[in-house]
Amino acid sequence: MAILVGPGGLGTPAEAGIDKYKKAGLGCAEVEFTHSIYMDNKRAKEVGDYAKKQGILLSIHAPYFLNLVSKKQSVISASKRIILKCAELGHYMGAKYIVFHSGYYSGREKDEAFDMVEHAIKEMNDVIEENDWNVMLAPETTGKLSQFGDIDELSEMHKKTKCAVCVDFAHMRAKYNGKIDFKHVCDAMKKFKFSPLHLHMSGITWGPKGEKAHKLTPIDEIKEVLNWLKKYKFNVTMINESPDTFGDAVKTLKLLH
Repeated sequence: MAILVGPGGLGTPAEAGIDKYKKAGLGCAEVEFTHSIYMDNKRAKEVGDYAKKQGILLSIHAPYFLNLVSKKQSVISASKRIILKCAELGHYMGAKYIVFHSGYYSGREKDEAFDMVEHAIKEMNDVIEENDWNVMLAPETTGKLSQFGDIDELSEMHKKTKCAVCVDFAHMRAKYNGKIDFKHVCDAMKKFKFSPLHLHMSGITWGPKGEKAHKLTPIDEIKEVLNWLKKYKFNVTMINESPDTFGDAVKTLKLLH
């Protein structure tokens, strides 16, 4: 069993952030392309080589403004192009998981939304395979009731497409009004056929429609997640996405040991 902890974001320059994380004893980090893709393949390789040298495992978070369930085909096509660009960069960077939000139901039935996301992932997997990119797409469990991507939908997606899954505990907490069925989630994770499992963690606020905003990660919530991960003996990379990603990742590391 290994639990690697790290922050979302590398900072500028990336090498300085990686040095900082290494010195703090962290083991992973997520490159945040959430607002824009700010690297080319050459820079991605430089950052990835440096992270590998320092023993920091990298993943990528694709931009937020994606929707594979849009009513506009142009939006779906653009979303796939953006995810595939992240996959290409991930290959050069040595980042195994390409995390993304699949999109909003947009008035569609859940079954129809599932079929659309499945189709898009299979199409993107074909491109990844054709290019021999060494990455896995990782749709993320989402925090708003209007968003596709609960643990059951993504468990089934994993079975049908062999994609990875990013399990975000904060999003699940928001989606289910503060109550996570940890046994159900961990039983689902136990069936995932990829390793290490990739997780997100933070504090979160929510309302009737689900997620509102991330906040600092409460210690009791960190302890609860760590206890379940240890109980199931999972190998994981766990990225913190609170407003203080580095501080909360270090806090998690201290609680882990």
